[in-house]
Amino acid sequence: MPDLIAVTLTGWRRHLHRHPELSLNEAGTAAFVCEKLAELGIPFKSGIGGHGVVATIRRGGNRSVGLRADMDALPIIEATGLAYASQNPGVMHACGHDGHTASLLGAAILLRDDPAWTGTVHFVFQPAEEGFGGARAMMADGLLQRFPMERIFGYHNWPGIEAGTVMIHDGPMMAQGERIAITIHGHAGHAAMPHLTADPVLCAGHILVALQSVVARNVNPLEAAVVSICTLQAAEAENQIPDVVTMRGTFRALIPAVFDLVAERIRTVVTNTAAAMGCQAEIGFERTVAATINHKEEAELARRAAASIGLPVRTDLPPTMASEDFGWYLREIPGAYAWIGNGPAAAGAFLHNQLYNFNDDILPVAANYLAATAKAALGG
Repeated sequence: MPDLIAVTLTGWRRHLHRHPELSLNEAGTAAFVCEKLAELGIPFKSGIGGHGVVATIRRGGNRSVGLRADMDALPIIEATGLAYASQNPGVMHACGHDGHTASLLGAAILLRDDPAWTGTVHFVFQPAEEGFGGARAMMADGLLQRFPMERIFGYHNWPGIEAGTVMIHDGPMMAQGERIAITIHGHAGHAAMPHLTADPVLCAGHILVALQSVVARNVNPLEAAVVSICTLQAAEAENQIPDVVTMRGTFRALIPAVFDLVAERIRTVVTNTAAAMGCQAEIGFERTVAATINHKEEAELARRAAASIGLPVRTDLPPTMASEDFGWYLREIPGAYAWIGNGPAAAGAFLHNQLYNFNDDILPVAANYLAATAKAALGG
């Protein structure tokens, strides 16, 4: 990639980093993407599944492929001190979606300027990846019918892997995930007279501990799953036993059957533990994210494409229990998802950390990887 393009992508990435937008609110980000596509002379459609944008380059032939990047940021207060740090209070590109968006624009430039391919490439700029259903919203708005693609590919930057190294699994890459919302109803009263109450705080404590048995005593130790309760809200008065406690968290699994087992056991444990404590519990699951499970042929195609342009390729790292809604696309059409090393996680600044920063040096790597993979898919 010419140095000028790399400099351009860095400028675009830092602009996006300076102006992050939360899921479902990516109007400015989408407008920026549309502006750059118009400048590049690449036709596009906007407003797909919310703030989604799809650009298309057609060069005859009957083959087609999709390349996808996510655009949304997180509700995190940035602490990097960078000159281009977030100007939107409480919002930060702490997962690198700014880099994903910029590198997909870079892939569009490379493919636009490369005459050595035929077919159709769709560049999918997706909103609302961070647990708000952006992939499903775009598909519900006809993404795969309006922009037919035989295969789809994407990537995520990965701190802790050597910068520019491409990691692609066969099979599970990232976990299926779902959020848990538990409401425990008891009977309020004075803290000095607990015998006159049904204490939902005590009940919550028992549920919190009991939920740790779901994975430990129900899931095969050779199959991965995790249950985490991350918030607990009760009364604000130190001398009142409240009538309601809410708990929220998440659970994840790599295998759909294990995911279903964990969900069933969570319901049973919560409901029966509450009853044993004289309380009632309501439990809801929300914002399901499909497991990202690579198709074997497409994973091998992507590895070959990466190697063909001189990128180091690894297959030895285990999957992660983090989730990525790219998995919804892979349920509908073949494809593969990669990690591209972001370099060392300085000061422990992994993804979703207030000190995290996307490594601009991998923008050309990612753009070239996406372009090479698209060409391989069209020629295969």
